[in-house]
Amino acid sequence: MSAALGGWVMVASCVLLAGCSAAGEQFDPPASTGEVLTGAGGGSASGGWASSSGLSDDPGEVGGGWPSGKLGPPYPIVLAHGFFGFEDFAGAGYVSYFYNLKETLAESGETIFTPAVDPFNSSEVRGAQLLARIEQILDATGHEKVNIIAHSQGGLDARVVAHDRPDLVASIVTVATPHLGSKVADVALELVAHERLQDILDDLINAIGAPLYDQIGNETSVFAALEQFSTPGIAEFNARFTDSPGVFYASFGGRTNRARGGRDCTTLTPAPFVAQFDDGLDPVHPLLSLTETLLDGGIGESFPNDGLVRARDARWGDFWGCIPADHFDEIGQLFGQSPGDGNPWLYIDFYRSVIARLRQEGF
Repeated sequence: MSAALGGWVMVASCVLLAGCSAAGEQFDPPASTGEVLTGAGGGSASGGWASSSGLSDDPGEVGGGWPSGKLGPPYPIVLAHGFFGFEDFAGAGYVSYFYNLKETLAESGETIFTPAVDPFNSSEVRGAQLLARIEQILDATGHEKVNIIAHSQGGLDARVVAHDRPDLVASIVTVATPHLGSKVADVALELVAHERLQDILDDLINAIGAPLYDQIGNETSVFAALEQFSTPGIAEFNARFTDSPGVFYASFGGRTNRARGGRDCTTLTPAPFVAQFDDGLDPVHPLLSLTETLLDGGIGESFPNDGLVRARDARWGDFWGCIPADHFDEIGQLFGQSPGDGNPWLYIDFYRSVIARLRQEGF
């Protein structure tokens, strides 16, 4: 029985707040990717996708030159991955977490980075790792700040960075981040309440994950992440990592299982480009059907969600609306497949529009 329960939790943990996608389909990325292939074990930046506008070593030549001597806006874009996230799965050139997004945005002239952090840990740990990667990115590009666009747990990591070093972050836009926690985490922790079993499963994560990623240290813990997503855990996190006044915050929620949204998706500050997807109805991915039902609330009390995060729990800063996408569709997974019949959702167009909006805001 313990083995069966442990197996269930391993699967649930893989999916939870992840956009989790298994490596499988290969593609040939452009030469000289320049991604920050670093995780729990550390590493160094090797540059970014080159902007078509070109980067100069002279701070005054691009971005106008800031008093600090650093480059000003437009700032580089950092895509921050969620739980179980990765940049290059197993270092074998397989599909990345944000499916084919970095390459596509780079072709439009954007400078994009997708730094990897520990796929299984609390955002306090992951946020410190993300901060180290961002410092490397700024050293490499000469810019003063970055814009962070984050999915799922990556949004909590980004908030840690902005809290600790607000001088390095211009904006944070989160997509389906559990800012107010997730009921899925509460249920998972109830199912595996025995501390010894949690230790055993953490050991299994290390044993399985280390050969795949070559990024995981001995201190990684899936339960540190789950505890943070729980109701008491996220309350403690939010009390500790408050927003920084000089950083711009915006957020999106997701809606699936053909939900239209309703009150939880209503906002006074909608992003205009979300309107094109208003009529879209997303069929939930089979892997998320159980958790979507858990979050939905049932007859008479329906809560729009993306299969792992309720829209009301994803609201933070300026709420820009709900998108017709489940937790996988939001990042083009699995492997760039269609979001489902009748759904006009185009994830690459969405991220292009988010970046265009940030540029309009002066970031």
